[in-house]
Amino acid sequence: MEIAVFILAAVVIFITKAVKVVPQQYALVVERLGKFHAVLAPGLTVVMPFIDRVAYKHMLKEVPLDVPSQICITRDNTQLQVDGILYYQVTDPRLASYGTSNYVMAITQLAQTTLRSVIGKMELDKTFEERDMINQSVVAALDEAAASWGVKVLRYEIKDLTPPKEILHAMQQQITAEREKRALIAASEGRKQEQINIAAGEREASIQRSEGQKQAAINNAQGEAEAIKAVADASAQAIQKIAQAIQSPGGMDAVNLKVAEKYVEAFSGVARQGNTLILPGNLADMGSMVAAAMSIVKGQK
Repeated sequence: MEIAVFILAAVVIFITKAVKVVPQQYALVVERLGKFHAVLAPGLTVVMPFIDRVAYKHMLKEVPLDVPSQICITRDNTQLQVDGILYYQVTDPRLASYGTSNYVMAITQLAQTTLRSVIGKMELDKTFEERDMINQSVVAALDEAAASWGVKVLRYEIKDLTPPKEILHAMQQQITAEREKRALIAASEGRKQEQINIAAGEREASIQRSEGQKQAAINNAQGEAEAIKAVADASAQAIQKIAQAIQSPGGMDAVNLKVAEKYVEAFSGVARQGNTLILPGNLADMGSMVAAAMSIVKGQK
C-alpha cells in the first residue's frame, strides 16, 4: 500500500514537472543540465523532469517603464529636472535571458545617460521646443544598444521638464514682456490703420464734395444759360409783337399815347433829395417833347 502511494506521488510529481502550460504573450526559457535548450511558445509543452528546468519567464507584451527623474545640465549651464516614460518589448527571450543580467536596469540607465547627453547639447529654450527630437534621439540610442539584449525600445516620452524656480520666474517675466510688446505693436498698428482709414475717408469725401461742386456749377451755368436764352426769346417775341402792333391801324396813335403816359410818369419819379425838387426847364411845353419822342420812334422805324 505504501509502495502504491509512493508510486502515485512520484507519477504526480513527474507529470507536474514534465507538463508546462505557457500563457499567451509569455515565453519560457528552458535549460537542460544548466545549458540553454529551448524557448517554449504559448500552449501545452512537455519537458524532461529533473533534466530540464524553466530558467526564465518573459512577458512579450509592450511594457511601460517609468524612468526616474534626474537633473540635466543644458548647453547654457542651466539645471533642468527631467523625467520620462519608456515603452519596450521583449523580442528575443534567449538574448533577454543571457544578453544582460538585468535588461530593465540596463535600458533605464542608458535612457538616463542618453537623455543627459542630448539635453547637454541644447540650450534651455530649445529643450521645450524640441521634445520630439529629444524623444527620437533617446529611442535611436536605446534601440541600437538593446538589440543585443533581445529588447525592442518602441518609444520614449518626456513627461515633464522642470527648470529651477528662478528660471521659471525669469521666463514668466520674459513671456509677460513679450506679450506687452505684442500688445503695444498691435495697438500702434491699429492706430496706424485708423489714421490711414481716416485719411482715405477724408480724401474720398473731398473728391465727392469737389465732384458735387463741379456738377452744381455746371448745373447753375446751364440754368443761367437757359434763363438768359428764355429771357432773350421772350424779349424778341415782345419786340416782334410791338412792331406788329405799330404796323397795325391805330398803332402810331397808341404809341403817342404810351409816350405821353411815360413822359408824365417820368416827372412823378424824378429823384428827390432832401427838400430839393429837380424839374426840367420846358415843363410847360409837353407837346413838343412828345413830338420829339415820336420823331425818334419814327426814325427807328
